[in-house]
Amino acid sequence: MKNEFKKGFYFKSYEAPFQSPFEKLFGIFKELITHTSGDFDEAISWLRELDIEYKLTDENYTIDDFIEDLKKKGYIKDEVKPDGSGGFGITAKTERAIRQQALDQIFGNLKRSGSGNHKTKHAGNGDEHTGEFREFSFGDGLERISLTESLRNAQINNGVESFMLTENDLVVEETQYKAQMSTVLMIDISHSMILYGEDRITPAKKVAMALAELITTRYPKDTLDILVFGNDAWTIPIKDLPYLQVGPYHTNTVAGLQLAMDILRRKRNTNKQIFMITDGKPSCVRERDGSYYMNSNGLDEYIVDKCYTQAQQARKLHIPITTFMIANDPYLQRFVNHFTEANQGKAFYTGLKGLGEMIFEDYETNRKKRVR
Repeated sequence: MKNEFKKGFYFKSYEAPFQSPFEKLFGIFKELITHTSGDFDEAISWLRELDIEYKLTDENYTIDDFIEDLKKKGYIKDEVKPDGSGGFGITAKTERAIRQQALDQIFGNLKRSGSGNHKTKHAGNGDEHTGEFREFSFGDGLERISLTESLRNAQINNGVESFMLTENDLVVEETQYKAQMSTVLMIDISHSMILYGEDRITPAKKVAMALAELITTRYPKDTLDILVFGNDAWTIPIKDLPYLQVGPYHTNTVAGLQLAMDILRRKRNTNKQIFMITDGKPSCVRERDGSYYMNSNGLDEYIVDKCYTQAQQARKLHIPITTFMIANDPYLQRFVNHFTEANQGKAFYTGLKGLGEMIFEDYETNRKKRVR
């Protein structure tokens, strides 16, 4: 009697993947440590409050057990606080875990691969597969033949019983050239990023951490520099992103753009771009004598014109600027429209939700362009 096999789908109730008590708490802890800008004590205080409300632990595994495991696993270390008292601080291992979680949250549907660079729009004898196929032609290398698709054609064209593979069955997969990309991510840390009861800096930090993790793991030959701008602008290392906070600053967009262009001038890559995350209008510029001209009332024509000049300068250097505006004031959107027109760049008017996905999509789109 022949065995009969039936093909189809089997459905059952969803079963959440098993997580140990440590893993459950660690996911929450990483989220809290991002919101508290790396303040371990505050994050644990919040975790204890959540435990009281949602019963995250039991007598078999407590918050104190979790802290002890964090220490054993190398996620926290003893440190001396500025007031001389002892305490804990997060380690580089935790910083990496936070970046990875940000990447998973924002770009969760991204399939990871080995080292690579950016695809251009030019198909040909490149080294990154596109998933598109065409007939084999004279001159194609044997290594480019898709064995699976070619065998499938042979079975369709010649039958299974008398298997035969001919040249007409062969197909090759298209590939694309790779191009390196240099990116500067500008983050507004002016006081407005936490005004009006809305935390805008934490989503911006998450995007920066996710983009940093994406580039360093998926596109290791690309470069990413991160700078923040308030009254002035300065670069920060990737490892310091979890600790980023806003300050009592105005918004010196001009200083940020000048620093971004200085960084990109030193890069040898052909493709260069600036991403700018901001929620407010430019309200500050630094004069040649070192003094600051500030005006938070409306859009100051003197400050705005300097921003337009920087946008035009970036255009001359073939550096597109993509602005992610996380405020919806009509007069600010008009400013961004004029700014974008001066640079011939792009602007996205978005709230905090979906900011990361939008930046990723634009990054992937720019990968396929070659700036000449």
